Amino acid sequence: MQADILKVGADSIAVYQSKGRGKPAAFLIHGNSCSSRSYQRQLEGALGEKFRLAAMDLPGHGQSSPASDPATYSMPGYARVVAEVAKQLNLTEAVFVGWSLGGHIALEATAQLPKAAGWLIFGTPPLAFPPAMTEAFLPNPAMGAAFKPDLTEDEAAGFAAAMFKPGSPVPDFFLDDIRRTDGQARAQMAASIRPDGYTDEIAIVANLSAPLAVLHGEHEQLVNGAYISALKMPTLWRGAVQIVRDAGHAPHWEQPDQFNSLLEAFLLETAKR
Repeated sequence: MQADILKVGADSIAVYQSKGRGKPAAFLIHGNSCSSRSYQRQLEGALGEKFRLAAMDLPGHGQSSPASDPATYSMPGYARVVAEVAKQLNLTEAVFVGWSLGGHIALEATAQLPKAAGWLIFGTPPLAFPPAMTEAFLPNPAMGAAFKPDLTEDEAAGFAAAMFKPGSPVPDFFLDDIRRTDGQARAQMAASIRPDGYTDEIAIVANLSAPLAVLHGEHEQLVNGAYISALKMPTLWRGAVQIVRDAGHAPHWEQPDQFNSLLEAFLLETAKR
């Protein structure tokens, strides 16, 4: 994939766009210690030929520069960057798609993107404060790696493996992305989980006016689907969390046909509003 580089303050942000143009469009946000390469099967496939899809590498991830201000490594900091990149790309009215940490960032950005057509999150349990971590997440030792500045090879491998259905092979680039991520991005994110460190996401999903799609891998190893399903989400698309069969935490990579079909349907339905 070929990146364009945008400037957001002192930071350089790598952005990737599909060949499709026009509306409806989607803005894709990746997860912790990953990159836009995880969305390759959307950007470079039939979905990307049909619709305008854009993805960005978060500061400190992928081909983007490390954050010049450590405060950027927080939900509000990342959300500001997402909103600015969307503005520069003329995509403030797109559907915003967030995977894992990217879903939390998308929810944080809702106030800054009031014209967004809709929101699609997956691998993202909305959290209040204090976060109900033991309810929202499954007991997996790989969760600890999400917040450590320095990872051993075993920790990086365990973190990558937890993103997929148990027993699945891990693409090499997922491990590469974990290794190249600025360790301070993980450490500062952990430090930012404090009072007033992020907006109450349970309140956000309960008060959204735009449609909200929630997807969940059938064999998810990190996130508790029952926790998400129990939340109040009045604009929930199709009235239920959509299960992606035979997938784990990364259904967009593991089962792209199912994922892309759901994303396309959501794009088309939100475009009719």
